[in-house]
Amino acid sequence: MRTDALEIDRFYRSARGRAAREMALRRLTALWPQADGLDMLGYGFAGAYLEPYRAQARRTVAYMPAAQGAVGWPKGAPSLTALGEEARLPFKEAMFDRVVLAHALEEAEDLRRLLRELWRVTAPEGRIVVIAAHRAGMWARSESTPFGHGRPFSKRQLSDLLTGALFEPVAWARALYAPPWRWACGPKTASGFESAGERVAPAFGGLILAEAIKHVGAVRPGGTAERVRRSVLEGAARPALSPRSKPPSHPAAKDPAP
Repeated sequence: MRTDALEIDRFYRSARGRAAREMALRRLTALWPQADGLDMLGYGFAGAYLEPYRAQARRTVAYMPAAQGAVGWPKGAPSLTALGEEARLPFKEAMFDRVVLAHALEEAEDLRRLLRELWRVTAPEGRIVVIAAHRAGMWARSESTPFGHGRPFSKRQLSDLLTGALFEPVAWARALYAPPWRWACGPKTASGFESAGERVAPAFGGLILAEAIKHVGAVRPGGTAERVRRSVLEGAARPALSPRSKPPSHPAAKDPAP
C-alpha cells in the first residue's frame, strides 16, 4: 500500500520536506540545468522536483498512481496532474525526453514492470533520474517521513533494476545529509549538514539519485551496462529529444558545479 498523496504533500510543506526538496534539487538542477523545448514526466510524487522546469519545458506532466492518490500540481495554476494505474501509463511510446521518479519505486508493487513501462514512454536517448530513499541513510529509518516507508535502495540494487529494465546507469549522487529531525532541517542548518556530509561521509546521504539513459539498439546481452566515466551528476552537453521535438535555438548553458 502506497503512502497517501495528502500525507506526502503535508511532508513537503514542513521544514523537513523543504530541506529534502532543496537538497535533492541542488543535484537535479546541476544535472539538468535547463529543459527548453523538452517533454518532461514526473512519476510518483514528483511535482516538487518538476517545478524548476515548468516554465522552460514544452510539456510537464505529474503522473500519480491511483493507489497513492493525487494532489493537484502546480498550486494556483491549471492542473498538470494525471492519475492512473501504477504500471499502465496513458501515454504514447517515446513521448518524454526527461523523466523524474520520486516516491515512485519504494512502494511499487512490481518494480520491473513499472520500469519497463517507463522505458516505453521515454524517448530514444532520453534520460531518467530516480530520487529514492538511500538504504545506508538515516531517513530510510524514520517512519515519520515518506522516505521511511517501503523499500530503500543501495547503489547496487538500483543499478541492477535499471539495467534489467534496459536503462544504462551513467551517474550517481547522494543528498540530504541532515538527520530527519525538525531542528536539523532549517535552511542554514540543513545546508551546513549537506556541506559537511559531502566532505566527511559522502556515502551516507539520506537520498540516492541515479541518472540512466534509454539506449535503443544498443542493449547488451544480459542487460549489463558498460562503465561510463562521468562526474557525479554531471550534466550532458546534448539533451535527448523526442522524435518530434526541435533542439533549443540557443546553445546549452554550462552545467553548474554539483
